[in-house]
Amino acid sequence: MSMAKYTKYLSYDEALKKLQHYCAYQDRCHSEVRTKLINLKIYGDDLERIITDLIADNFLNEERFAQSYARGKHRIKKWGRYKITSHLKMKRVSAYCIKKGMQEIDEEEYLETLTNLLKKRLGDNPSFEDKGKAAKHVINKGYESSLVWEVIKTMKLRSES
Repeated sequence: MSMAKYTKYLSYDEALKKLQHYCAYQDRCHSEVRTKLINLKIYGDDLERIITDLIADNFLNEERFAQSYARGKHRIKKWGRYKITSHLKMKRVSAYCIKKGMQEIDEEEYLETLTNLLKKRLGDNPSFEDKGKAAKHVINKGYESSLVWEVIKTMKLRSES
């Protein structure tokens, strides 16, 4: 029997249980949960009630989501602040939660990650063009251009010694 032929409507309790599992597996933002509920064909008062219950039971916490998102994207994907912030905005996370999330990124670790990304791209004897390409790469990863060029200037590169 094909799934397309009939649609199973979930009761409030079934939908709540399904969403609790969805949120327990990984931190989620409100827009992801809303989209998931709509995909499950849950609308209106039931949708709002489920979201309220998830928040009340701490399954859904947007501040916690922003913090783990920022930490993870920086540590695992090596993203910079601009890219993390813009992705959180795309997920319609509040400015307050974005600010809280960005506080999770340690300044020293941030500079170290940026320096390591640049070192990996530059090698020992980079030309001016190589520096430009490396800078463009890390700027595209969301690092601030002024900070990128500042780090490039302070790096001990063999061609300049």
